Amino acid sequence: MSNQQAPALNVIGERPSRLAAIGQWQVHALAADNALAGLSRQLRTAARDADMEWDLSGIEALDHFGAQILWNAWGKRRPRHLILSPQHEDTFARIEQAGMLSLPPRSKPHWFSPATLLRVQRNFAGHLYSFVVLIGQLMLDFGRFARRPLRGPWKEISSNIYHIGYQALGITALVGFLIGVVLSFLSAQQLHTFGGDIYLVNILGMSVIRELGPLLAAILVAGRSGSAITAQLGVMRVTEELDAMLVMGMSHGFRLIMPKVLALSISMPLLVVWTDAVALAGGMVAAKVELGLSVSYFLQALPDAVPLANYWIGIGKGVVFGALIALVACHFGLRIKPNTESLGQGTTLSVVTSITVVILADAVFAILFKGVGFY
Repeated sequence: MSNQQAPALNVIGERPSRLAAIGQWQVHALAADNALAGLSRQLRTAARDADMEWDLSGIEALDHFGAQILWNAWGKRRPRHLILSPQHEDTFARIEQAGMLSLPPRSKPHWFSPATLLRVQRNFAGHLYSFVVLIGQLMLDFGRFARRPLRGPWKEISSNIYHIGYQALGITALVGFLIGVVLSFLSAQQLHTFGGDIYLVNILGMSVIRELGPLLAAILVAGRSGSAITAQLGVMRVTEELDAMLVMGMSHGFRLIMPKVLALSISMPLLVVWTDAVALAGGMVAAKVELGLSVSYFLQALPDAVPLANYWIGIGKGVVFGALIALVACHFGLRIKPNTESLGQGTTLSVVTSITVVILADAVFAILFKGVGFY
């Protein structure tokens, strides 16, 4: 830049002041020798004076970068006193026109508008269609597995049982024990008021074995394993592993969906029994502390207080809840698009939908078996 004059600003006079810009106001000159920082400070100071006269006629060369620096210093509008060379007029005119452009306001339709309702209807129909297709493909895979069991995905099934069932024993035991303690404490306080201490076994046994045990285990598995299944399938979609499986002739349903459904259908009843036992143990501890009921009395009274049919209802709930959680998780996992935003949204929707479906299924069980399991 030996033959070119560096960009500079000179203040001439005091009141009224005139700021003269000289030199090369181009990107290569402004970036050299840290010139931009000093010029920016001078421009900010000069812009505070509304009566400042800006003389840009001494600028030898000007590009869009240099013009934009001046334009920003002026507050994105021309100053009242401006002397500008004719060859630089077009540059500032383009910047001025670009600053006036604005995107049209985006109209947000109301939730009750026809367009919104139609979009919701199409979205629901799309989910329903995909879910029905998923169930149909699962039935075909079960038929294929039944015809040739030795060629089935046994490793995938055992692996999913380990990750979904065995590794969930800790969290289900902790939450189940605490729920049993809390439920026993609250029930004992009310029963002691009316002298019905011995009925704590009935309340605790029926509520845990018939309702709370299966529901609690299902909610924990939906949040823990359901989200993991959706995230796993979603990552496989993002990394194009699902497409690679199709190229190699491997079925998604036979190698991914069916093993997870079988594993959850097998693991959930066992987790229900485990959660029931730990929750009742917590209830026994609280009953001993709060009401003085011995453990031996609790164990003796429990079989008479809770009919055997309730155990089978709880185990049946575990099988159904496990299959529903697996199907919902796989459904949302397969619908994830190859981007990270869709992965996060799909995982969240999977957990929320799984818990909602489990609660709805529990309500259906309550209606269907309302006359079963009572004396």
